Amino acid sequence: MILRRCLTLLVIVLLIGVPAGYLLISAEQSRNSGLDKERESSATGLRENWPSKMKRRVFEVPIPAKATEVAYYETSNWKSSRFYVTFRTTAAGLDLFLNRVGTTRSELKTGEVTIGERDASTVGWTFGPDTLWSGTTHPQTDPRPTQDITVNLTDPSSPEVFVVSTTTP
Repeated sequence: MILRRCLTLLVIVLLIGVPAGYLLISAEQSRNSGLDKERESSATGLRENWPSKMKRRVFEVPIPAKATEVAYYETSNWKSSRFYVTFRTTAAGLDLFLNRVGTTRSELKTGEVTIGERDASTVGWTFGPDTLWSGTTHPQTDPRPTQDITVNLTDPSSPEVFVVSTTTP
């Protein structure tokens, strides 16, 4: 008799308790995910954090693994989506980044800032005259993004990279 009641209780827990617990955990994770996305979409400037792998893949911005001071921002409208990224890396990291984008250091034009004033003001970047700037634009056919890359090479061992990757639907 006691064994039968214990077995009945075990079956009830397994049939009702486990799915109910799973449902609660799943609901909490879904809620947290929505809050994270809401926070990210309501941001109005650069976020000091690594962008998700998905964003880096979609906008084709392969940030080197040992990059520091990483910050990003994304804007979207019906005409285009823009992904703004800045980071500091090493000389080898810059070469790796440029190679993964599909360009090389020789494509960087000394003294050229390829990021327009409108894009720069969107995230508060200023490209002053007392800095050694080099830049290039890496155009690609739609739907692949076009990247405007500007690099601060004042300290060649620790370049600061600024990227605006633009896609059109």
